Amino acid sequence: MWNVFYPHFLINNVAELTPERLRELDVENLLLDVDCTLKQYENQEPEPEIREWLKKIKSAGFKFCLLSNGVGKRIGKFAELIGAPYIAKACKPFPKGCRRAIAEFHFDPAKTVLVGDQIFADIMAGRLVGIRTILTKPISPEQEHWFTRIKRPFEKIVLRSFKQRFPDGIWLASEE
Repeated sequence: MWNVFYPHFLINNVAELTPERLRELDVENLLLDVDCTLKQYENQEPEPEIREWLKKIKSAGFKFCLLSNGVGKRIGKFAELIGAPYIAKACKPFPKGCRRAIAEFHFDPAKTVLVGDQIFADIMAGRLVGIRTILTKPISPEQEHWFTRIKRPFEKIVLRSFKQRFPDGIWLASEE
């Protein structure tokens, strides 16, 4: 039962997902959360490090789609800025948005990962669809809406349980 809350991998920042690392994991497609994963909630533009990472991923032949619970107009502007397809109002943690993205963009679920910063949205959605998940630390969580911030203490409880179950961790990069 707890597995629905457990990510397959942990990272500090999406930039740790190098093309080489993604190939090692047999990943070809990424479903990417937007807010606090690729950018600060209040900013419309990604940081230069994230922008550079997106270029590397794209030029290495990986396909990706933005998958956000945010409204279409705001997420659409961000998607246009970085040249990415998107699914807004994805209703995570429900699997509807993930399934739609996988079908619409012809992603092989076995070669697709969902990358996001929230256990009770991103990780659950990916797990419920049956794809691998990668939890990243949130970018500027102090900017999040109150309804996201109230979930963070519960996420810490899940992560403690996760780390007890996997004491060596399943970090794709070293912990800070």
